[in-house]
Amino acid sequence: MIELVAGSATCTVAPELGGRLASLRVEGRELLIGGDADASPMQWGSYPMAPWAGRVRHGRFRFEGIEHRLALGLPPHAIHGTTYLVPWEVVRRDGASCELRRELDWELGGVATQRIEIADDHLRCELAVTAGDRAMPAEIGWHPWFVRPTSFTFHPIARYRRDEEHIATSELVAPGPGPWDDCFVNVRPVVLHHEGLDVELTSDCIDWVVYDEPEHAVCVEPQSGPPDAFTLRPRRVAPGGTLRRWYRIGWRR
Repeated sequence: MIELVAGSATCTVAPELGGRLASLRVEGRELLIGGDADASPMQWGSYPMAPWAGRVRHGRFRFEGIEHRLALGLPPHAIHGTTYLVPWEVVRRDGASCELRRELDWELGGVATQRIEIADDHLRCELAVTAGDRAMPAEIGWHPWFVRPTSFTFHPIARYRRDEEHIATSELVAPGPGPWDDCFVNVRPVVLHHEGLDVELTSDCIDWVVYDEPEHAVCVEPQSGPPDAFTLRPRRVAPGGTLRRWYRIGWRR
């Protein structure tokens, strides 16, 4: 475990447990759902998703004329990439930041990197994937499990319609009321309201998954593309090319 500290904020990073944030405490208040090596890796902390984010329908996609198959992490679909399931290498660390690295565990190669840095009023995460000597598709994002706030402010532009397999389609519809387990087009900050503390979430991603069905938690997941993007909106990363995004978790009284 790596502990990062700034002012009254403390973040614990677990490289050995999928390179995730295991804890984020502000003024003694825990903001993330906790877990350990025995907990389901899909249901705690805040973990990076790469080289895809969310579901891939039936774990299948075509890229440059070749069909590829992925492990079905949530049968009948592949889900959340490979990097949250494996240890990451610590490349650099100091008292307020760390950098991690992980070879991508799939047939198309490439590498994922993270930089996590804490300040007294925010935590900033940067995630990237870089292709190796061959082109590959890629999408990245984060899956934080936040402790359920009193309420939250969210004003998306549109929602990707889900089909009968619970997979996003390319059709955009009105957001509609929650509870949600959906992907949205969103360009405004999402704010979690706790008693005495607001937590503001921003990113350079415009596709956000919000999952607020659990009673104990809410997941607010910025992604570089929607679920099943390998089919809906394929992105090609050229050999040696990089896809990079950031996510900022800020807080204020």
